[in-house]
Amino acid sequence: MEGRTPIHAWAEDDRPREKLLTKGRAALSDAELLAILINSGTTKLSAVEVGRLVLQNAQNDLNELAKLSVKDLCKAPGTGEARAITIVAALELGRRRKATPKAVRATITSSADSYEVLKPHLLDVPYEEFWLLLLNRANHVLRVEKISQGGVAGTVADPKLIFKAALDHLASAVILAHNHPSGNRRPSQADIALTRKLRDAGTLLDLPILDHLIFTDDGYYSFADEGAL
Repeated sequence: MEGRTPIHAWAEDDRPREKLLTKGRAALSDAELLAILINSGTTKLSAVEVGRLVLQNAQNDLNELAKLSVKDLCKAPGTGEARAITIVAALELGRRRKATPKAVRATITSSADSYEVLKPHLLDVPYEEFWLLLLNRANHVLRVEKISQGGVAGTVADPKLIFKAALDHLASAVILAHNHPSGNRRPSQADIALTRKLRDAGTLLDLPILDHLIFTDDGYYSFADEGAL
């Protein structure tokens, strides 16, 4: 059987590392970028071919790729644990880049603003988490804080922890948020009951609940927008 042609035997302009240096990062395909992370191929596959197989396991969708675990990535031929860990680490760095202090200094004027601030924290998360946006009187975000983490089907939001966080950081208003990993944006009866309970408690404490977002990777439900707050 004829073996594969190793990358070092390719024309220089076709090698991922050299191509990045000469043509810039935007010139590389997703598979070529992955090949740089993968570092080397196998006896039968080049690093670029391994990168293509990794992408195929994620339906050639980088958003789906970001959801894969180390174990999932290892299913692609030529991708061992060390290479899978490198890919997961690189994707996590990209996610954290979005969660810079610049996002925390955002001003909230709409539910869409809240969704954008929450994206770096909740995008691709495979289990439910409950988060707060703590705002000052000008609706600037003082802090983005996780309150709890649960399973695939639910999480617990303790009102005492929610309002303690708001009071500790001298917030003037609060926006609630939790994700639905299933992708279903509609609120459950438990979501509705919790929102009303927290809204009423916030009124007593002079800490208004401005909104509650149900976050999914491709959109959101806003209690405020729907007149359900």
